[in-house]
Amino acid sequence: MAQPLMPHATASWLVDNTALSFEQIAAFCGLHILEVQAIADDTAATKLTGRDPVRAGELAMSEIDKAQANPAYRMVMNKGPEQVRRTKGPRYTPVSKRQDKPDGIAWIIRNHPEVSDGQISKLIGTTRTTIAAIRDRTHWNIANIVPKDPVTLGLCSQRELDALVAKAAKAAGIEAPVDTRLDGDREALIEQLRHEREAAAYAAEHGEDEPVGSLPGGFVDPFKR
Repeated sequence: MAQPLMPHATASWLVDNTALSFEQIAAFCGLHILEVQAIADDTAATKLTGRDPVRAGELAMSEIDKAQANPAYRMVMNKGPEQVRRTKGPRYTPVSKRQDKPDGIAWIIRNHPEVSDGQISKLIGTTRTTIAAIRDRTHWNIANIVPKDPVTLGLCSQRELDALVAKAAKAAGIEAPVDTRLDGDREALIEQLRHEREAAAYAAEHGEDEPVGSLPGGFVDPFKR
């Protein structure tokens, strides 16, 4: 399925300017729902500048309207951007994040031993020599290496990591782990975000200062304090 040219920036715009659910935004942008949640909560590594997919010609406003009216609807792009893909060479990692690679590698080794060195190398963009040194604890900086989630470090996306783990688990003949971090909270998060946007839109339309947590029709948002 085609994805926006700048998925994270597009997701940021959709979060700020629509009443779409996290799941709808994640599906359209090709992101994991946790990435969209991080953008909505401003906990991403950097504050993103939103990119309007309507102005970019990637999405029709009618698609947004359909999706806002039906939470189960998945938006369809007008056109897919030209994709430029690297076919050779290691994965590029910004200089500022290269020092985090050993921590990300150590996390995968500890939590997903079924993932091969070759798979880690492609995901993180490092050498098998470095991975082997971290595995057998002969790395020159092993005393300072602390296992950290590579997604949190910005070394890969949650979707890439999930796909890699699932592939490795299948090859090893074991059951892939299921992401349950949002179980029980997902609907509440989506509903809270929708209520906040409805209240803001109502206040802007009527030029009124809405009480904290209030919505059109006198509804009080239970998530507001």
